[in-house]
Amino acid sequence: MRQGKVTINRERCKACYLCAESCPFKVLEPDTAMNSSGVYPVKFAKAEKCTACASCYRMCPDTVLTVYELEAGDAERGEK
Repeated sequence: MRQGKVTINRERCKACYLCAESCPFKVLEPDTAMNSSGVYPVKFAKAEKCTACASCYRMCPDTVLTVYELEAGDAERGEK
């Protein structure tokens, strides 16, 4: 199965959670730490389930997410 990785610009995230709701594998969830705007941004919580489908990227109105498709060797070395 394809393995993915999502990076998030925490400071630009406004915590609308549209990305988390759109993810078919529920790999994103609210963070427990606030950003400087006083909101709880989304975090990449379940890396092992990410397939790099980019549903989250397409839903984010502020383009704070970047989705990467990992090579087989990256996933095996734990580079999630």
